[in-house]
Amino acid sequence: MNIILTRPLNDTENLMQELFSLGHKIMHVPTLKIKKAKIEKINIEDYNALVFTSSNAVRNLNINGEKKNIKCFCVGSVTEKIARLSGFTKTISASGNVNALKNLIINSKELKKNDKLAYICGDQITLELDKELGREGFKVKKIINYYSEKITSLNDANIDLIKKYPPNVIFVYSLRSAESFNSIVANYSLAPMMTQSVVMCISKKIVDFFNKAGWKNNKIFNPGNEIIELEKIK
Repeated sequence: MNIILTRPLNDTENLMQELFSLGHKIMHVPTLKIKKAKIEKINIEDYNALVFTSSNAVRNLNINGEKKNIKCFCVGSVTEKIARLSGFTKTISASGNVNALKNLIINSKELKKNDKLAYICGDQITLELDKELGREGFKVKKIINYYSEKITSLNDANIDLIKKYPPNVIFVYSLRSAESFNSIVANYSLAPMMTQSVVMCISKKIVDFFNKAGWKNNKIFNPGNEIIELEKIK
């Protein structure tokens, strides 16, 4: 199949290699540019646990404290992998979406009510996780440590690839990314090549966005299950 992946390269490189090995044609169309926020170092010893809703939150950390001593709740397997590579050892992963992460934290036997959590994230979020967890009795500090800028342009090589190999499947991982990708398609008049594409989205909000924008075949999936979902489409 012809597949478009929209995550930044450092988040999707392993998946690209795996899909290539399975015989798929892969086009990388990044939709967001990540920039580190200028903030003071986070003293992680002030908290009982850290909460990461993306791998970019881990990559852009600026902290004091011993990583091996603190619990880390990660939104999905990719984020957990990056956390472990950066030195955290007490990690646990949800199934790839923020609601699952919220439930994982609420039901964790390793946390108590009134525990202090550092919710580390970007400037664009799909769920106000700090408020949701606050209602459950946790003391949560939201810390924005990176910003995302939309990419709405394509290079000539990608334009030619899309025209030569119209995508069968497009994977989109955030609402902001969906908005950016939709703008790219409009800017380069690529809609006629996308009408048969299956757009795989990580949440209902993203599906609703694509539905309103006129896309016809939009489905929800859990990040990490890309290959499983492709098998279903065959």
